[in-house]
Amino acid sequence: MTIEPISAAEIARARAEHPLVFSVPLAVRLRRAALWAGFMLLMAWCLYDFNFSPLRIWEGLGRLGRVLSFMFPPHIWSEWREVSDILKGLGETLSMAFLGTLLGAVIAFPLSFLGAKNLNRRPFLRFGVRRGFDIIRAFETLILALIFIRAFGLGPLAGVLAIAVAEIGSLAKLYAEAIENTSTKPVDGVIASGGSRTQSIRFAVMPQVLPVLLSITLYNFESNVRSGTILGIVGAGGIGFLLADRIGAYRWGEAWSIIFLIIAMVYLIDALSGLIRARFIGTWEGVR
Repeated sequence: MTIEPISAAEIARARAEHPLVFSVPLAVRLRRAALWAGFMLLMAWCLYDFNFSPLRIWEGLGRLGRVLSFMFPPHIWSEWREVSDILKGLGETLSMAFLGTLLGAVIAFPLSFLGAKNLNRRPFLRFGVRRGFDIIRAFETLILALIFIRAFGLGPLAGVLAIAVAEIGSLAKLYAEAIENTSTKPVDGVIASGGSRTQSIRFAVMPQVLPVLLSITLYNFESNVRSGTILGIVGAGGIGFLLADRIGAYRWGEAWSIIFLIIAMVYLIDALSGLIRARFIGTWEGVR
């Protein structure tokens, strides 16, 4: 049976004979208009409340251009003492990100099983665990760093603890969602062959979810390297402290050189993470 296509003339004739069928209902049009009006009013209020004006933007761009001009040419350190301070700061930032991510992942991994609905069949327990993840994620890493600096003093320890606590909430939620998205067929196969629930998790769930968990952890590690830079500005050690010191002293050439080194470090970590993901995910795919 062949269905003839409808021509444009037939569509135009049907639209002319039954205009209400082809028109958007009045309620839908009013709802759309109300949403757009609310959006425009909210945007206008934000611009007014934030004292937005083209003149202010133009003046700010001029000052920004002058600040950027101070950064060129970038500073090149000639004394080993200065170079060693910069390298030590980069190493502290990298160490904070690594230890904080590792500690957060170690704690978040078992908690994620309690938050996955396909493994935790107790709704009240799962609800409580999930809300706990939300409470932890409500605290920004910078706020946690200020709290830990007050408790443990200045230095990288406060940064490590701040990153670790923040990562517990984020990684546990992401891990739980990854576990929930696994296929149930391998689990059914393990159970049908006489395996226990623990064995079904070990041999059916984990091979599916481990590549995803690795990818999530590596991405968060990259993000934490950038976060570690900000934490140093508030006193948690690392390269951020040196960057804030150079900016506060108006030594813009050195500040630009430090920013360039941070960008290079993040780029290298991103490239290395990509190689690790490709290596391990390819290995797991081959096993599966």
